[in-house]
Amino acid sequence: MATVETTERARTRTPLNVSGRASDETKLSLKTTEFWAMAGIIVAILIASAVSDSLGDVRAWTLVAAVGIGYMISRGLAKSGTKYAGGEDPLNNR
Repeated sequence: MATVETTERARTRTPLNVSGRASDETKLSLKTTEFWAMAGIIVAILIASAVSDSLGDVRAWTLVAAVGIGYMISRGLAKSGTKYAGGEDPLNNR
């Protein structure tokens, strides 16, 4: 009987969400490692194309486009199963 009361009390006291609203499962893109890795790779490709004679402009921009497309696909897959729950601007929620 005592364990039932303790469990009942614990269940009624625990809030579903501390902030009072549901939150997103995924982070903003600027807060992810993938974004910064993509930005670093793009910078490295552009620097390499400026320095190297064997990496041409067209090939460098094709690689940059491929990295960007890969990033957009990965973010789309990461957010595909989630819904945006907030009503306000997510950049203001830190």
